[in-house]
Amino acid sequence: MFECLFEQASLLKKICEAIKELTDQACFEVSGTGISLQAMDSSHVSLVSFLLRNEHFSQFRCDRNLTLGLNLKMITKILKTAGNEDRVTLRAEDDGDHLVMVIESKTGNKISSYEVKMLDIDQQAFGVNETDYKASTKMSSEEFQRICHDLLVVGDTVSIEMTKDGITFSVSGTETSGCITCRQSGTVDDESVGTEITLQEPMNLSFALKFLNLFTKATPLSNSVSIEMSADQPLCIHYDIGDMGNIRYFLAPKIDDEEGAGAAGAPAAAPTEAAGGDDE
Repeated sequence: MFECLFEQASLLKKICEAIKELTDQACFEVSGTGISLQAMDSSHVSLVSFLLRNEHFSQFRCDRNLTLGLNLKMITKILKTAGNEDRVTLRAEDDGDHLVMVIESKTGNKISSYEVKMLDIDQQAFGVNETDYKASTKMSSEEFQRICHDLLVVGDTVSIEMTKDGITFSVSGTETSGCITCRQSGTVDDESVGTEITLQEPMNLSFALKFLNLFTKATPLSNSVSIEMSADQPLCIHYDIGDMGNIRYFLAPKIDDEEGAGAAGAPAAAPTEAAGGDDE
């Protein structure tokens, strides 16, 4: 049997919002160590990897490893019936075909129970290996979200350049172009201001801006975001979920047509070849 308790529904709501725009069906892996997920978008250009560790739940039980195939849009609809401070319990039997969601109001005077039929999802196993990124930036997640949103009005491809001085986001459209630079400003002390650069070598790669905007759905989960790059490797966008775990997105870089890309913006490497850090 699997059972875990989210003390606040708001956390589970934010997690589902951060994932469902990339894939509406996903397999959650539950084990004695926690809850994890890896899924690709339908175009196989990006990948999301998610982890919550068991020791940070007030209640967590998993008698044996289970795979929970879920419709994220349906889960999100059910969670909308819960207040942000309501408690949510997830429960599944070892051989069952339903996930039970129990929502208890903050005052304890109202309890709602839902059964969600689990899906049999044929999903490829992905490998997210450890990568020593050559350039990384830690910055405010809200600032990163604003930059991605603002530049989308100019064009659909962004070039991200990291140097010892800072990180620059550049976009060229048919009628205009623009760039935004965040200068190196030491450590991100309160995880909401400043820009911190860690650089082994300067880096400049291009990516599909629409995916970066989808990744920023995870902004409510963390005050800061890490942007990690290496040549010929997918970009890694990393959000920590407090001490509880993390959510990471991988996006294959775009390559120029003259370098052999099929269509404009075809990925230079599959997200599964990327990899970013471990899940510790």
